[in-house]
This record gives sequence, C-alpha cells and structure tokens, in this order.
Amino acid sequence: MSDNIMNYETVDLDDAKSALVILNQTKLPNEIEALSLTEQKDIWNAIYLLQVRGAPAIGVAAAIGVYLAAKAIDTPVFDEFYTRFKAAKDYLASSRPTAVNLFWALDRMEKVVLNNKSLPIARIKSLLHDEAINIKEEDIRVCRAIGEYGLILIKDGDGILTHCNAGQLATAKYGTALAPVHIGHEKGYRFKVFTDETRPLLQGARLSAFELHSHGIDTTVICDNMASQVMKNGWVQAIFVGCDRVAANGDACNKIGTSGVAILAKYYGIPFYVCAPTSTIDMSIEKGEDIPIEERPAHEVTEMWYKKRMAPEGVKVYNPAFDFADNELITAIITEYGIARPPYTESLREIFAKKI
Repeated sequence: MSDNIMNYETVDLDDAKSALVILNQTKLPNEIEALSLTEQKDIWNAIYLLQVRGAPAIGVAAAIGVYLAAKAIDTPVFDEFYTRFKAAKDYLASSRPTAVNLFWALDRMEKVVLNNKSLPIARIKSLLHDEAINIKEEDIRVCRAIGEYGLILIKDGDGILTHCNAGQLATAKYGTALAPVHIGHEKGYRFKVFTDETRPLLQGARLSAFELHSHGIDTTVICDNMASQVMKNGWVQAIFVGCDRVAANGDACNKIGTSGVAILAKYYGIPFYVCAPTSTIDMSIEKGEDIPIEERPAHEVTEMWYKKRMAPEGVKVYNPAFDFADNELITAIITEYGIARPPYTESLREIFAKKI
C-alpha cells in the first residue's frame, strides 16, 4: 500500500475472523503494523497501551470490542446473555478514565441490548454488529463536518499549530483538529503546520507529523517549549486542538500541554479552536475540575524513547495524561452541528438542541 496514512483504516472490524483490526500506533512512524485482536484482554490492552488512541477511535474500538464479546456469548437466555455482556462492557470501560467517547460508545451498545430484550439473542447480536458499524460510519461523517466548519475559519497559506494527534490516526477518518487541514489540502489549500512534539509520548512528532507529511502537507515538528517562539515569530494564524472531554461550561480537556498552548495563544492574540464531536461533550460535568484526569506510569517520562534512563532512580514523577483549557481561553468549539462561541453554557446547549 501507499505510505499515505490516509489510505489506511485506523480501526476496523473483521467480522469473518471475529477480530478488531487496528493500526498499532506505538510502532509509528517507523513501522506500519496492523493488529488483529480477538481476545478481550488484548483489546483492553490495546486501548490502555495506546495502540489505539484518540477519543473517537477509542470509542469505535470499544464498540467493536464489546460486539465481539457479545458475539462469543453462547446462551439463548437473555438474563445470562446480559450479565455476561455487562461484564464485558465494564471491563473495557476500565481501560481509560478520561476519554468520554469510550463510555459513550459502550453505553450506546448497551442500549441496543436493553431495548431489544424481547428479541432472540442472535438478532440482538446482529443489531450490535450494526450499531458498531454505525458508530464508525458516524465518526467519519462527524469528522468531515468538523473539517468543513473549521475550514471557514482559516485561509490558504495560513500557519496552523496543533498539539498531540487529533487527526486520521485518532479517528475513523480525517480527524478532528486536523480535519480542516486534510480537507483543505484536498481542495488545494496550502497550509504550514507546526506540530508540538507532545511530551512524554510524542504523539505530535510520531503521529501528527507522520500523517500530515505522508499526505503531502508542509509540516514542521517543534518541541513543546518552542510554541511561544513560533507564535512570537508570527508564523501561526490559528491553533486547532482536539479534546477528550468538554465540560458543560466549555472547559476542554485534552492531552497534557494543551492548557499552556491556550494561555500562549491568548497572550499573542491567536485564535484557539477546540474541535469536539458532540460525543466528547459531557453536559453532565459542570466544569473542567470535575473531569477525571488519568495519571500514567512514571517510566513514560524517565525511560521511554531513551537508550538509558534519563532521570535518577527513585526520583518522584508526576505524569498526568491530560489537562484542560479554561473556557475563557477558547475562541470557539467546532462541532459537527456548527461552531459554538462564548458563553459556552448557552451555545453548547444550542448545539445539542440541533441533535434532536
């Protein structure tokens, strides 16, 4: 196949082999490896170990994963089927605490079971299959819509800065934060994209830079602490980031370092846009402080990517995976139903009203 990552499926179902198929993102950019996962423990590990990552892609993977768990349940009795389905759902839900798409997708799958309890188990399994596919296809449509809305906020030749990876590799197609860039590129726009490396797991350097460069987009990797200088140079006209959860007041939780980028953007007067499918907007959470923040293992900071350990043995390490940008720092939140602007307590409600 081509080296253009846009030609690959990030996450997919191989129903004939009862497998979740993902691109192993821990091997990128040096190796393009597809994993075919049939065991629930392997699917759980794939989500936890970031072999599949990005809130939308995690949601699709979880939906396919719980469908495969249901497919393997051999009983004609609904109560027994549901008990085992619920156990599989809860198990997958325990893999990552912050990305709301994980729980959103699993809850959608559970509703299929509960809303069809009078049907034969075989039919319920078929409906679960259809819902998992629907979740993936919806993600593609949602990302396309976000890209089209985001594209009206920028112009040909603009410099764009992004943090982490919220592109094709984080979704079923196009991405969220990178969707305007990919779709604009297809239409002939020429952007200059600066990708924060995104410590400590380097999703910007390894993933965003890889997919943008492979798609033929002008891409420059910068260390996280270079963002201020790049903005000061006048090279950035807009900032696009994704998110793992947005609170009802517009506080947006994303990969660690996003908050700092938002603060810098405010100082330099650069618009800071959050690209958020409505599936990542959690109206049950009032503010960013209420969003659970995953803390990951210390070795990601002290040892990963290095031939030798780069910090003293026994030193304490604080390794939160996420932070949140305060709503007052966010110029707009771009969803598949339109662009929300402050005050977000009102505009996000209006966005959700469009879904009804």
